[in-house]
Amino acid sequence: RVNTRVLRSILSDHVARSRLPVITVSRVCFAASPPARCPPVRAIRSSTWFDEHLTEDNAAFMRRDAAGEFRRLTAERLSPLKDQPWPRHEWEEGSRRVGLVAVKLGMMPLWTKAGDRHVVTLLQVQDCHVVKHLSKEEHDGQSAALLVGGKNCSPFQRAESSLEMFRNAGVPPKQKMTTFRVTDNAVVKPGTPLYAAHFRPGQYVDVTAKTIGKGFQGVMKRWGFKGQPASHGQTKTHRRPGSLGPGGDPAKVHKGKKMPGQMGNVYKTAHGLKVWRVNTRLNILYVNGSVPGHRNCLLKVRDTILPQLLAKNHQPPFPTFFMEEEELPEDLYHEDMFEFSETT
Repeated sequence: RVNTRVLRSILSDHVARSRLPVITVSRVCFAASPPARCPPVRAIRSSTWFDEHLTEDNAAFMRRDAAGEFRRLTAERLSPLKDQPWPRHEWEEGSRRVGLVAVKLGMMPLWTKAGDRHVVTLLQVQDCHVVKHLSKEEHDGQSAALLVGGKNCSPFQRAESSLEMFRNAGVPPKQKMTTFRVTDNAVVKPGTPLYAAHFRPGQYVDVTAKTIGKGFQGVMKRWGFKGQPASHGQTKTHRRPGSLGPGGDPAKVHKGKKMPGQMGNVYKTAHGLKVWRVNTRLNILYVNGSVPGHRNCLLKVRDTILPQLLAKNHQPPFPTFFMEEEELPEDLYHEDMFEFSETT
């Protein structure tokens, strides 16, 4: 390390001879000294909308053109004569089907024929397609997988590199993409549309979504702690967690200790939810109970993995429901559900 005073005197003499403005040296680091902690350089990223520099007529034309392209792609995929379908197999014990990407609409009550009231969540399947097939070698070496996308989005909101996958499948760009592990006999061809009739009333499903974020919360709200007494000598410890437990023997805090921290905004799965009703016209699933996520969030729905409920999912539409091959009524009800359209 070089003395800073000596370096300043040398620089001052050099500046005086060369008649340059004086430069104040506050700190000098050399290779032999540890590197100075400088603030990181953050690049300013400026993003613009696709119609920011367009006139109103041009922006409207771009929207109409994109919507027409989406309708054309969807109509081509609905035609059974476009190309040859992949070979289909029969359902067997241990088969694992593909799932759906749905939108959470809200909750409502329904009643059974015995008069019991149940609360259900409405999940709508919007523009759900199989986008890509991943073989066993391409995925993880254990099982094949299918990439499924839901809810169309503008192509201007996706990178050009990611649009190539949608062009190969012949479907519009999707807002939500997720992966489903499937068995070899349940593989579906990319571009195949998926509907709510993929599940039938009486089956049990697992729903995965990101929970509502609550921010940084204390132990009383995050974990349901009782808290400290409200009086009797307590000073600013009413909502504190108290002692952490370990003393001098472990001399550490055990992993997984319930402490204050981020609450919500993580992926959670609700297992074993019963399907009470399926609306085939609007593609809506009525599943029992509540599911993670806020309203209008995108979530994934698949067959349940609970061993005690696998017998309830026997002989489902395999590998999925094909609209051109089977005609269904507008509403499918569970046998125990009360239908208000019936006469009493």
